[in-house]
Amino acid sequence: MTVYEPPDTQLSVPVRELLEDPALGLKVRVLAGEGGLDRLIAHPRIQKSGLALVGHMHGIISERVQVLGETEMSFAAGLSAPEQRAAALGLFSLGLSCVVITRGVQPPQDFIAQAELTNTPLVVCQERSSSAITALHTLLDERLAPRTRVHGVLVDVFEVGVLLLGKSGIGKSECALELVMRGHRLVADDVIECDYKPPGMIFGEPAELLRHHIEVRGLGILNIKDLYGVTAIRTRKRIDLIVQLELFKKDNHYDRIGLDEHHKEVLGVPIREVILPVRPGRNMSSIIEIAARDELLRQAGHHPAREFVERLEAQTVMREHRPPSGTLPRPNPPESSAPPPVGPRRPR
Repeated sequence: MTVYEPPDTQLSVPVRELLEDPALGLKVRVLAGEGGLDRLIAHPRIQKSGLALVGHMHGIISERVQVLGETEMSFAAGLSAPEQRAAALGLFSLGLSCVVITRGVQPPQDFIAQAELTNTPLVVCQERSSSAITALHTLLDERLAPRTRVHGVLVDVFEVGVLLLGKSGIGKSECALELVMRGHRLVADDVIECDYKPPGMIFGEPAELLRHHIEVRGLGILNIKDLYGVTAIRTRKRIDLIVQLELFKKDNHYDRIGLDEHHKEVLGVPIREVILPVRPGRNMSSIIEIAARDELLRQAGHHPAREFVERLEAQTVMREHRPPSGTLPRPNPPESSAPPPVGPRRPR
């Protein structure tokens, strides 16, 4: 089953949506260039474009939010009228997605005129540059995060995000329901919306229509929140372990020691995967619980299988150096029992 589905198109967000999102948490107002509020932001990092005011345009990316702080505005205010006009013309001729001025500073009139002329959104926020940059980074990381969709079941077992994969009818939802009855939490069933978070983390959440629901063959669609309460569900969880369920086959080789590590990539991030054979009589929910506990040990730096093999090898080495059974090493005679040195015989 293919899990990794890289996005086909580059993600972007319109300036209007970014400014109107309550999660931004900034006091902003559009000073000029409202005609360009549908321009797209396609980069999660902002850019400090102060050098553009002196004509250095190298490295400025138009799809990034440009931030001008109090220092840049005080420099612009000290320029002569022709220099201000030239700086504004050079900056706003780049087709920028958005320019944000912090600390509530009023920009020069030439900046406002050029922003309106080029339909470049010129936004003023009351917060300082550091706060504005942090808020923009946080929201853009979420809105522009690479995303993909995985078919499976995601459960929170001992705070370990376990993604259950397998063919339809293998028993993924039944395992998840049994885990919920054991006190664990359901995140998503059937469709998991996955997104990337730096540095190298994959989070999963349910599709909005399927939130809190699970499908069990023979019973239909169940609402876990209504059945077991809010403590039985979780809206979002990092994926730490992938459990691949497959029907038991005699010819297949299954790991019996635990030294072999397999990984499956989701959005380019390798996640440890274990393959569990399903057969009558196996309590899969208990085995998944043990797999989650084992993952916690590995994250803490303990590798039970590796430690066992190291002890086994050390014991084997000791046995190889041990004398054969039934034989005793010959002791060295004490110094007092050594015969006296033999000297030349005296004639009689």
